[in-house]
Amino acid sequence: MKYIGAHVSASGGVFNAPLNAKAIGAKAFALFTKNQRQWDAKPLSQDEISRFKQALDEAEILPKHVLPHDSYLINLGHPDKEAREKSLHAFIDEVKRCEQLGLDKLNFHPGSHLRRISEEECLEAISNSMNEVLRQTSHVTLVVENTAGQGSNLGYKMEHLAYFIENSIDKNRVGVCLDTCHTFTAGYDIRTEETYGQTMKKFATIVGFHYLRGMHLNDSKPDLGSHVDRHESIGKGKLGEGAFRFIMNDERIDDIPMILETIDESLWAQEIKLLYGFIK
Repeated sequence: MKYIGAHVSASGGVFNAPLNAKAIGAKAFALFTKNQRQWDAKPLSQDEISRFKQALDEAEILPKHVLPHDSYLINLGHPDKEAREKSLHAFIDEVKRCEQLGLDKLNFHPGSHLRRISEEECLEAISNSMNEVLRQTSHVTLVVENTAGQGSNLGYKMEHLAYFIENSIDKNRVGVCLDTCHTFTAGYDIRTEETYGQTMKKFATIVGFHYLRGMHLNDSKPDLGSHVDRHESIGKGKLGEGAFRFIMNDERIDDIPMILETIDESLWAQEIKLLYGFIK
């Protein structure tokens, strides 16, 4: 079964996110557990935690279908040790916030070398950072998102994702989130039955579907292989509806949060219905 939602607002408190998801007919959702553009945040109060769990029950959404996203400031592969440590401490705090809320995943972008170190050195730094997070936390799975490869961002190759898994000290607590726009603009075509099959065969071989813990469902403004990250509403971009029809009928992509990050939130309820309508 498919569980579709969107990255909804948690403005006014994390407990508002489940209710915002329910309002658009979502069966899953993503949120920021703190302001994504600030390093520090007030600790979650017991009242906030209780209200979040109550709202989750009211929305009839299971914790496993929630995919929190970390701050955009965090770079676990930063070439500067001090800056990387700052990111590491912020990331650990976000994992612990997920633990407090009873959530079992945290989605993150792997990191960037900023053209100051090699890809290999950056991959190693990200992996080392992930392992330190695993040592200092429990329960929460680190879900690394594939990227478009924009700028100096890593994670645009399936081999990058596989590297993080292979070098993890706890493979039960690492996973992958595939973003459809990022996948496409990184150079993996999913527009036709043939190319979708080829790309997903690569993913199955290089990464493995048992590590797929979430998806971001976004159409793409840029074209195939452009390495540009610009989302579009479903069916209005270069991907078109076909790719999403294949995804919605792929049994390997069941029982995980599937999150819209499309550009017009007024269309989210409509897009959720559209996606469910693709199921044969």
